[in-house]
Amino acid sequence: MALSVSETGSLRSFRHRNFRLLFFSNFISNVGSWAQRIAQDWLVLELTHSGRDLGLVTGLQFLPSLLFSMYAGSLADRMSKRKLLLITNIGGGLTALILGLLVITHHVQIWHVYLLAFLLGLFGALDAPVRQAFTSEMVGKSDLANAVSLNSANFNAGRLIGPGVSGLLIAAFHTGPSFLLNAASYIFVIGSLIAIRESDLFIEAAPQTKAKAIEALRYVRARPDILAVMMTVFFTGTFGLNFQIFNALMATQIFHKGPATYGLLGTIIAIGSLSAALLSAKLDTRRGVRFILRFAAIFGTTLALIACAPHYLIYAAALPFAGMFALTTMISANSYVQGHTDPAIRGRVMGIYLMVFMGGTPVGSPVIGWLCTQIGVRQTIALCGALTAIAPLVIFAFMRDRLQAPASNKVEDVLISFDENK
Repeated sequence: MALSVSETGSLRSFRHRNFRLLFFSNFISNVGSWAQRIAQDWLVLELTHSGRDLGLVTGLQFLPSLLFSMYAGSLADRMSKRKLLLITNIGGGLTALILGLLVITHHVQIWHVYLLAFLLGLFGALDAPVRQAFTSEMVGKSDLANAVSLNSANFNAGRLIGPGVSGLLIAAFHTGPSFLLNAASYIFVIGSLIAIRESDLFIEAAPQTKAKAIEALRYVRARPDILAVMMTVFFTGTFGLNFQIFNALMATQIFHKGPATYGLLGTIIAIGSLSAALLSAKLDTRRGVRFILRFAAIFGTTLALIACAPHYLIYAAALPFAGMFALTTMISANSYVQGHTDPAIRGRVMGIYLMVFMGGTPVGSPVIGWLCTQIGVRQTIALCGALTAIAPLVIFAFMRDRLQAPASNKVEDVLISFDENK
């Protein structure tokens, strides 16, 4: 059956050559990235046997998102996004290569993992806002929501394969080959970025030499709808989206499983996530703020319930539902913020969005790892689910009147201010 790439089809973003080119190379890279995530967690548990250290490594990897996402958003608004992405992908590939070589040569120590996780997070923090803003340049505003959904499907298709492959590699050859697989996957992305035709890009605003992050903060403050979405994303990302820790500790400490079975959990949750991404691409409707808040609450409730799963099979069977509700929330939030932000300031706003989304992890993950050792793994997951579910309800209760009010004139004031500073 031929792919539907018409102007209204669910795959219409594939009409754009640049998007097609980067999409398929990103799939290979996503497989490698998920393989490394599984291997990194397993390596930490092998070296330390500690949930606290697992949380600390995760926190270090996401700390740069808190520190540099806004700066990366400013870079995205005033520099070539393609060149920035070349730099970040070369850096990410080198960190994976170094860690793989350290493992294979039996020289790896836990401080190596800490340092390289931070460096990988640094390149990721610079990469993410630029990549988000670059999507609109590849497909244009009319296909943006569709492209976001397809990119999410791509990410979770990689998640469907990467963890399982990594689990098998770890069982057979230890963790080293998983890191080398990820390092090799970056080569495809780098090649695609070099081959992109800049003449086909949809550049809506000229590069700015005075792109200031404070303008984006003022813009978000003047937009209660975007502010409510970002607050919801903060709680969902900080407390809910910690399957990297939850699955590792449930598999090893609660169900006493090996690396292949642990890796399978990452593949299983991707079934629900991929389903949500494909459905979003097919429907391609503009999700409102209430929709996002509602699904965040549903996801949190589901997470709290799966903490009570008495057996591995029941836990595994519930994961796709958690993945589906989580990704529906995140795709809708991402599409809403990108689609409802002025193009001239989109890079900086996405920098704030990603700082909010991943910036809580450097604090949240070590705390979650510590809580798992203090009150138990199940109790910690249930607590995180409750916080994720309650937060959007509280946000809606406090912001209901502002969400129903017409857009503030402050938005126009912000846009005028940075137009004058170009």
